Amino acid sequence: MNSKAKTVIKNLYYTVSANFATLLISVGLNLFVPKLLGITEYSFWQLYVFYSSYVGFLHLGWIDGIYLKIGGEDYNNLNKAKLGSQYWYLGLFELMVSVIIAMYAVLFLPSSEKTIILIFTAIVAVVTIAKQFIQYVLQSTNRIREYAHLSRSDRYLYVAFLVIYFLLGGRSFYWLITFDILSKLLVTIWGMFQIKDMLFIKILPFNQIKSEIKDNINIGSKLMLSSIASMLIMGTIRFFVQNHWSIEEFGKLSFTLSISNMFLTFINAVGVVMFPLLRRTNQARLPELFKTLRSLFVPITYGFLIFYVPVKIILVSWLPQYEVSLMYMGILFPMVVYEGRMSLLINTYLKALRMEKTILYVNIITLLISVVAGVVTVFVLNNLWLSVALIIFCLAFRCNFAEYLLSKRLNVKLNFQMFLETILSVTFILSNILITNQWGSFLLYTLTFSVFLLIFSKQIKSSFKTFYQLMKS
Repeated sequence: MNSKAKTVIKNLYYTVSANFATLLISVGLNLFVPKLLGITEYSFWQLYVFYSSYVGFLHLGWIDGIYLKIGGEDYNNLNKAKLGSQYWYLGLFELMVSVIIAMYAVLFLPSSEKTIILIFTAIVAVVTIAKQFIQYVLQSTNRIREYAHLSRSDRYLYVAFLVIYFLLGGRSFYWLITFDILSKLLVTIWGMFQIKDMLFIKILPFNQIKSEIKDNINIGSKLMLSSIASMLIMGTIRFFVQNHWSIEEFGKLSFTLSISNMFLTFINAVGVVMFPLLRRTNQARLPELFKTLRSLFVPITYGFLIFYVPVKIILVSWLPQYEVSLMYMGILFPMVVYEGRMSLLINTYLKALRMEKTILYVNIITLLISVVAGVVTVFVLNNLWLSVALIIFCLAFRCNFAEYLLSKRLNVKLNFQMFLETILSVTFILSNILITNQWGSFLLYTLTFSVFLLIFSKQIKSSFKTFYQLMKS
């Protein structure tokens, strides 16, 4: 096995092991926190998680531009003076933005839990973006081991804080938020020392690097806007639900999404390694590699759907108050397939090919569908189930649309595969809606999935061989 293959496998080991630890933590949080807090407190905690998921975009694309520029570079070859100076200017900018948000919340919003959560969100924004900068530098330069440690360590601290807090009898979501911010802050400080030769330097005058900052924002803004639009596809519907129905209904929907997102953990781990790898790969080999990876990856994600019924049975017995949430999951669980494929393959390829405009175009179109249809299902039809179904429809549409545009660029034909995959997804959803016996729906999907594997068995075997050859070359 050559050095390239060894490096890839080693990086996959770091990220998968890190995400396995994160998965175990997520399982623990999703099993015990809802049970210990109660629905209302848990729902407010999920509202903070929802709000804080958007704070990474307050850098206006600054970090995304750096990420796209230095992707695949060697860390020692970076211009550390310019990058380090930008870190501190970015931190100052984010501090100003967060102060403005907090002041707005205090001066203009009514005193309520939601207002306090917004203030907490403004505080965590500064820490999150400081950490994100470091993670992007480590990931882009293939320092995957340090990246993996930085990604998971704050969760270790967070769980330690929570265990102590719950053992002492605490049950307030305010402290859960405080511990989240504190754990991220401590790990961010540790991360700063991982690139100390970049950060602890004499800061360059702003005028000397303002053109560099402007260029990074210009390059990264398209990717940032794409990411915002991507998150709003699901976020808009969640926001509508939060405003139209009770905070408890919002919490139940959020619980469903949290369970589904756990299965994306390993997929995202592989995606971390993919971007720098593709940037270093000969462009002529990208189509062949795409077909190979897709043939291996898609069956794996559809295989995850088999676990829905067993997971549902276990969770209903443990958290009976969230039974409705787990019924939602029968519709939403295929997001593992579509979000996984977008994260691992499609977006990674589009970034490597510098097709940021395509990512933005696809996400904007899908967001418009989400907003218009969301208004109809929530405010006109007043139907929560249709609103949940809209989420998976939008995610499936975005994935297939983006993959269609990418396949045209790579000159790869996927129509037949995409058609059968859609049938597989529809079978899963309809079986969970229409068949009252959950083991009956389990058997129907398992049978359909087996037929799917049989149809593509030769292609899957061929892809394994091709992938092995690519790793050797």
